Amino acid sequence: MGTHKASVMDYEQARFNMVESQVRTWEVLDQKILSLLFKVRREDFVPPSYRSLAFVDMEIPLGHHGEVMLAPKLEARLLQEVDVQPGSVVLEVGSGSGYMTALLAALAAKVHSVEIRPELHQMAARNLHLAGISNASLYTGDAARGWKAQAPYDVIVLTGSAPVLSNEFLQQLNVGGRLIAVMGKPPIMTARLIVRTSADAFSNTGLFETNIASLRNAPQPESFVF
Repeated sequence: MGTHKASVMDYEQARFNMVESQVRTWEVLDQKILSLLFKVRREDFVPPSYRSLAFVDMEIPLGHHGEVMLAPKLEARLLQEVDVQPGSVVLEVGSGSGYMTALLAALAAKVHSVEIRPELHQMAARNLHLAGISNASLYTGDAARGWKAQAPYDVIVLTGSAPVLSNEFLQQLNVGGRLIAVMGKPPIMTARLIVRTSADAFSNTGLFETNIASLRNAPQPESFVF
């Protein structure tokens, strides 16, 4: 009798366990974000061979070049901290599988998502189409130093880390706009929230420590030559 049950993963139970045991315990308590994790089906954005791991506390490989889906708790925490409002125009740097794009699109008016790898751009486009998401525009290109074409933005999210942040990102934020990025070098990096408080002023808050793969072509700190 139990064979069918064992062969078909109970996604809803796994999703519930992910939210309760991983996400909540990582200080993600915003009900809007928690509800969204039940609504957007993470398993539909995971490569088929990893689908059984969709709700596990781990990064999931997306290709042959080191790109990954971030751990669920980190995606949720970044989303909570950047506080996307309903009218927001969002820039996402690194579309990946399209899952974070889908979460952002559910909260914002419009998402512009840029992916440097054509095969991941295609994966994200397919996944978002199948999920019925129509307010996200995807582009293939290098946005590691910003993406001027659709600027300015209310929210900017970097899904890969950067040792330093390009100043162009700051200039592409609206006043009151927020950028979230994981900055620094391994093994310890800091998730930082940067807010444009006026035309020429920014606040910069360190939120928590983590360690994720770098964006391709992320700017490097100036090196000193003696």
